[in-house]
Amino acid sequence: MQELKLSDWLPTTNKEVKIRGWEALDVILFSGDAYVDHPSFGPAVIGRILESYGLRVAVVPQPNVNDNLQDFVKLGAPKLFFGVTGGCMDPMISNYNANKKRRDKDAYTPNGDIGFRPDYATTVYSKILKEKWPEVPVLIGGIEASLRRVTHYDYWSDKLMPTILESSKADMLVYGMGEQPLREVVRLLQKGVPFSSITTIKQTALLLDKGAKIPKNSHWEDVEIVSHETCLKDGKAFASNFKTIEQESNKLAARRIFQKVGEKTLMINPPYPTMTEEEIDASFDLPYTRLPHPKYNKRGPIPAFEMIKFSINIHRGCFGGCSFCTISAHQGKFIASRSQESILREVDTVANMPDFKGYLSDIGGPSANMYKMKGKVQSICDKCVAPSCISPVICSNLDTSHKPLTKLYQAVDSHPKVKKSFIGSGIRHDMLVPEFNKNADAKELDDYTEEVMTKHVSGRLKVAPEHTSDPVLKLMRKPSFTYFHKFKERFDKINIKKNLKLQLIPYFISNHPACEVEDMANLAAETKDMGFQLEQVQGFTPTPMTVATVIYYSGYHPYTLKKVKTPKTRKEKDEQHRFFFWYKKENKDWIRRTLNKLGRQDLLKVLLPENDKWRKNKPGKPKHTFDDAIPFNQRKNKAKFKSKKKRR
Repeated sequence: MQELKLSDWLPTTNKEVKIRGWEALDVILFSGDAYVDHPSFGPAVIGRILESYGLRVAVVPQPNVNDNLQDFVKLGAPKLFFGVTGGCMDPMISNYNANKKRRDKDAYTPNGDIGFRPDYATTVYSKILKEKWPEVPVLIGGIEASLRRVTHYDYWSDKLMPTILESSKADMLVYGMGEQPLREVVRLLQKGVPFSSITTIKQTALLLDKGAKIPKNSHWEDVEIVSHETCLKDGKAFASNFKTIEQESNKLAARRIFQKVGEKTLMINPPYPTMTEEEIDASFDLPYTRLPHPKYNKRGPIPAFEMIKFSINIHRGCFGGCSFCTISAHQGKFIASRSQESILREVDTVANMPDFKGYLSDIGGPSANMYKMKGKVQSICDKCVAPSCISPVICSNLDTSHKPLTKLYQAVDSHPKVKKSFIGSGIRHDMLVPEFNKNADAKELDDYTEEVMTKHVSGRLKVAPEHTSDPVLKLMRKPSFTYFHKFKERFDKINIKKNLKLQLIPYFISNHPACEVEDMANLAAETKDMGFQLEQVQGFTPTPMTVATVIYYSGYHPYTLKKVKTPKTRKEKDEQHRFFFWYKKENKDWIRRTLNKLGRQDLLKVLLPENDKWRKNKPGKPKHTFDDAIPFNQRKNKAKFKSKKKRR
């Protein structure tokens, strides 16, 4: 691999700007993450995209907000705009656990150190920039801005908050994946169009002042949702908004959304169509160094980078639509897949890194097995408003062939320097069950499962049934637990056939909306009966822009407007979570009292029978508790800073 120079990274200081011979900058990006020049890190992607348009771009990673704010003025004012992001995760997820206790590690900071990212980072950075440089436009994006683009519930302050455009004072918000809207923003700016006149670009949102003229676009239909002020007074009205927001976010021909916020008007323009293969390839093929900036060399490793250093992202988007997950809200419901050629070029780059030992940690995406999947008849997808393509059943128009993925795995493994490629992303096990995926070829599904189990797993295969209760699963937009039983049967069959001795490790969630203590008792009994001592467990954490969070705050399901009971007190949450750990001595008396009170002696006999000789094949203590659980919707983005033994 060619030796890198400091100028191979985007500049972060005046010295680095001068090295490039630049006198001024076009765009300056501010990020809550340390600067890692890698396609898995949003700020790097945006920086490289802007650079590819001929712009002079600099990055200010993790600016200090506790001193004289020198980081916000040291590079001067850019000619075009400031770009601001809170980072690859919502800063509140980075900073706090499900019990609102501050975490002791930040995966996107060298050495996992904390204190380098403020709460609500996008708002904090943007407000400072607007105070320091009032005439320079501020454009915000990333997951924090994207999921807070409209009235939303903030779990950490326990408040309903307005669009982040109001709190941040930013001039424009780009939601979702930013490549397409940024391209158009830059094109217009380079033509001389004033930033304030750029109002009709897809996938952007603006807050219009009182009396401002509504921009015209004859190709768009408009829809108005309930005002922020009404939402504050009426939880049911707030819930009713979400159905419109979610459906319009996932439509290929969406309406423009308006919402009154005080005397101002929020305008959310429709999203772009899903990125084409050529577009997503272009984004991944940019000249990344694939390494953290050299400024961090003496500060220690960046955990998030160490986790994905030897992994390959093969697609974006997820059509699962799980009610607790924000992936489709941010990346979209439709899958944008890279070409096999682009993926193999990246594999070759990784394989030739000096410290590569022959093992790829992940060939995956938001869900590992959605690569190249799309509608068979596009015109049907064009009219679809369903938030999920696989709930309550798999759409008959969805092509769920795993052949392209199996072919890709085989092509990756044929690289002379690759000893083994692992699948670290979550696999949708339900799509591998013919009884659920009725339109698929059963042999093809078994072939894929066997390929994964025999060649791409290191001892443990992790899947996410999430719960055992059908009513809870229905609300989650997950299939019946019956299909997990079916998958386990196939898993066990292949395990025996190939003498693999693999473990199946399921993820589960407690205190989700509609879940009650008795549901958790059933979950504990059923999973124990299947031979599981649960490890991968967490408590539900409300995050903006999900059905489950809307229910948690309002008490109403946004699609039916019917009431849904949700555990909200610390006592309720802890009691539900304790059932995961039925095998702990300190929980046994409590479980006995609780089940007797519920009249569920049948479950008591399963969980705590006399002379219980139940044993797990490979006993081990749980790796996560309710206090340090990471929300499912951002699991794959959160690095594991523990030793390999401690990783999920």
